[in-house]
Amino acid sequence: MYRVTGRQLVFFAVLTAVLTGLVLKVVQRASLERRIGDVIEPTAIADPSVATEEQNNIQIYHSVSPGVVNITNRGYQRNFWGIFPSEGSGSGSIIDAEGHILTNFHVIQNARQLEVQIENNKYPATIVGTDRDDDLAVIKVDSPKTRLTVVKLGTSTGLEVGQKVLAIGNPFGLQRTMTRGIISGLERPIRDPVSRRTIEGAIQTDASINPGNSGGPLLNDRGEMIGINTMIYSTTGSQSTAGSIGIGFAVPVDLAKKIIPTLISKGYVPRPWLGVSAMPLAPNIVQAFDLPVTEGMLVGDVYRGTGGASAGLRGAVITESFFGGATLQQIGDIIVSIDGQPVRSTDEFEHVLDNRKAGEVVQVGVYRDGRKMTVPVKLTEHPRDE
Repeated sequence: MYRVTGRQLVFFAVLTAVLTGLVLKVVQRASLERRIGDVIEPTAIADPSVATEEQNNIQIYHSVSPGVVNITNRGYQRNFWGIFPSEGSGSGSIIDAEGHILTNFHVIQNARQLEVQIENNKYPATIVGTDRDDDLAVIKVDSPKTRLTVVKLGTSTGLEVGQKVLAIGNPFGLQRTMTRGIISGLERPIRDPVSRRTIEGAIQTDASINPGNSGGPLLNDRGEMIGINTMIYSTTGSQSTAGSIGIGFAVPVDLAKKIIPTLISKGYVPRPWLGVSAMPLAPNIVQAFDLPVTEGMLVGDVYRGTGGASAGLRGAVITESFFGGATLQQIGDIIVSIDGQPVRSTDEFEHVLDNRKAGEVVQVGVYRDGRKMTVPVKLTEHPRDE
């Protein structure tokens, strides 16, 4: 018979204890990893038609809010007394696993340093591309990919007034705040105070939007982004920095989806250009020069090396006085249409060109010396001004 010695018993006991400890450690580690996974994994959003509204709101918040970041913009501001450091903040949405973030242009305008807060962690970020005209920008955060929760881009096509929407952002620096409302109106033209252009087709909502919400997502009941919150309306006009009175506007996400690839690849959105500056005809000018037309765009400057210059468009003759005044001496061309579409205002003038591309030839209807004619002009790319 084989006999086990005391020394062997001690060895087996020690070996058993070691193996038991290793097994417990592996089990505990697996359990911890499962718990961590439960924390960072986005919450599933149930079909809105079968979930209560409260459940739907809660699920959207837990699923989407980790992907909504707080952006701090540090730069410099000039005033009467000199140049001073400045700091502003806004919101943004993580749109891919590479760390690209969609936000408003005015949130990151004039930035010398950008910092992005993802939940409780802060990381540096850089500007990738900007579109002043549509008040959109893409930045990129330098953070571990495991920290990134992507906000799904939906569509702004087929929206209805009365449809529930949710806004997530960082108003007044309060992290990851969600507000609820409905779509109050569609296809709203809003005048952007930064670009001084009109953004077409904006979404109007009564969901509370306040300073710091700019750049954050407007969501549908499936947690998909349908717009980018950009400004509110106050008693003093459309602004991005005043207190909310229940009228907010968002840039349609379909517009953003169209330009995001270009912003990432080129850093800007190429815009077609006639190569002229133009201003709407004023009644006093029509009367003073006895013009044959009362509406149109008066050509001011014609820039060298552009399609307008090559086509022979004529600018007005303006003389400037020593004290800074200007006098209109001679009328140049008056643009009344482009490819048959009337252009009676700056918005119409820009809208027609927005649907064209650099390199295309457009037929420009002008009045010159009292006679109407059509001038073919090859569009060039507008120089970047941001």
